[in-house]
Amino acid sequence: MEKNNESSGEFILLGFSDQPRLEMVLFVVCTVFYFLAVTGNSAIIFLSLMDLRLHTPMYFFLSNLSLLDLCYSTSSIPQFQINLWGPRKTISFVGCAVQLFAFLSVGGIECILLSVMAYDRFVAVCKPLHYLTIMHPQLCLKLAAFAWLGGTASSTLMSPLTMSLGRCGHRRINHFVCEMPAIIHISCVDTSWIEGLIFILAIPIVLVPLIMILVSYGYIAAAVLRIKSTASRRKAFNTCSSHMAVVSLFYSSIIYMYMQPGNLASQDQGKFLTLFYCLVTPTLNPFIYSLRNKDMKAAMLKVLGKDRNLLDPQGTDRTWNSPHLSMCFGPIVNHSDNKPKVATMWCSCIP
Repeated sequence: MEKNNESSGEFILLGFSDQPRLEMVLFVVCTVFYFLAVTGNSAIIFLSLMDLRLHTPMYFFLSNLSLLDLCYSTSSIPQFQINLWGPRKTISFVGCAVQLFAFLSVGGIECILLSVMAYDRFVAVCKPLHYLTIMHPQLCLKLAAFAWLGGTASSTLMSPLTMSLGRCGHRRINHFVCEMPAIIHISCVDTSWIEGLIFILAIPIVLVPLIMILVSYGYIAAAVLRIKSTASRRKAFNTCSSHMAVVSLFYSSIIYMYMQPGNLASQDQGKFLTLFYCLVTPTLNPFIYSLRNKDMKAAMLKVLGKDRNLLDPQGTDRTWNSPHLSMCFGPIVNHSDNKPKVATMWCSCIP
């Protein structure tokens, strides 16, 4: 009977209800950021589908990342906006369970996908002559599928376990979203076992991808240092530093939230961290990863009917099967035969 009561009724998302003025400010800020996040990420997906020049592994993974960022924001921000605006700050048990599942799934998928993207750049820089052979469409599809399945599988395990914890009638969640640490915090039973399981699952979902990213960028840095052109080296480092900044922000907040027991996390800090990685990061990603890129700008002008021939002089279309591949760095181009072999994707990485 108690079990049935636990799985019915509504939760109260306290959010920032103790600070009414802050709620009004957050409503305006979240509205602006959410609009930018949806617009920017939707633009990346649309342009990547419509422009053949963007049919490359890099933009394929970026499209997946943009879709994840859309899911991340949409799984929490609309509900948060409703609660900020109105007096009722409730969410149904089913709604809370769905939100938790979506939140955990997207977070896990994005962790793995970021490591896949780092591997793509590693191959582009460190093995440029074999890039098209290694990063063929079938492998890209498998890597993307692995990321989606890995994150979803982790959430499928953790979401039901978290929602099944006994709460002894406690329904007031000191958060603006049904997030795992906040739900664990209102439990009235021993949660050490589920906190241990979270830590164990965080190793393959969070730490292993992070290590792969760091290793990949270590090799990239070594390869870039061998480039003779100072200007090219500076552009490469600027691009990598931007990527690493976003990765660092995303992973630092994830690790802080999920790699420690829920009862030790500061509730207020947790709210702002969650707001950061489900709203600010998805807003910044389109600008940092793609919208500063010349290929993306050219695709946007083409869609708007203002194409000014921003393609490179050699006429590359940047597709997997393109017979015309652009030349980015002279020192790593092989002209030993009549077939040009170049670091095709490295051009796409530089704004």
